[in-house]
Amino acid sequence: MFSSCADPKAIEGLTWLLCYLTSGKHLDFYASFGTVLALLAITAPTALAFGFFGAMAARSPMLPLRLLGQGYTGMVRGIPDIVFFLFFVIALDQGIEWMVHQVRCPDWTEPVRQGLEFRVCPEAKVPSSNAAQTWHSLYGFGLAVFTFALVFGAFAANVLTGAMAAVPRAQLETAESYGMTPRQVFRRIMVPQMWVYALPGLSNLWMILIKATPLLFLLGVKDIVYWARELGGSKTQAYEYPHPDWRLYYFLFLLCFYLLMTWGSERVLGRVSQRLSLGQATAAGEAQRKAAA
Repeated sequence: MFSSCADPKAIEGLTWLLCYLTSGKHLDFYASFGTVLALLAITAPTALAFGFFGAMAARSPMLPLRLLGQGYTGMVRGIPDIVFFLFFVIALDQGIEWMVHQVRCPDWTEPVRQGLEFRVCPEAKVPSSNAAQTWHSLYGFGLAVFTFALVFGAFAANVLTGAMAAVPRAQLETAESYGMTPRQVFRRIMVPQMWVYALPGLSNLWMILIKATPLLFLLGVKDIVYWARELGGSKTQAYEYPHPDWRLYYFLFLLCFYLLMTWGSERVLGRVSQRLSLGQATAAGEAQRKAAA
């Protein structure tokens, strides 16, 4: 990055350390923190949307929708996350390529599944083989986001289902007695009221999501864990910056990063919980009324 870093073997001390920390791979390492934050920023609302519609389906009076919602939450929650991630990403990737293959190569005569190999026509590769590396990275990141959202959406659906059931029935009956339709009761009474009951469970899911981001490494995305292991491993004189095994220091840095993330999340979620509990007939709302008195 700096002109003084042109020959790393000719420098030492703080200059060597500065050049080492600003090398190309370290810049990728710093950028990978943005990848993790982007995953959290996109996955959280997407998973919440999956969970909301899953909860609505699980409570639906229509049997097919109810079975679909209950089957979604039960199946995804019953499979270990790491197994689901490894299986679903491969299945989703091959499913996308198979559909593209059917559209672009209708005259293809060879079987797609040949033993343990999955072969589609070159035009059906997603992204295409001659696409820039950026598109391959974005595609892998998109698959990861969808998988994370699908898994955590099932847990969110279970939390929201319980929160909807916790809304006092008297409030719903009062709204009905004023002539509100079932749709109006759901939109104006149940949905605004349920968040105070759902927030503790959703807060735990957010913490678990933060801790689950290292699974990006298993999905082929070069995240902070990948780069920490890559940069921290011992390097011989064949590399630009030879050094002994420094993985302890890199993973200690990641430990501090995740502790900072969870600490900040607890502070923010605590304030949101206080805001939602204001005036509510809950233990937190009663505590606020007593404190104000």
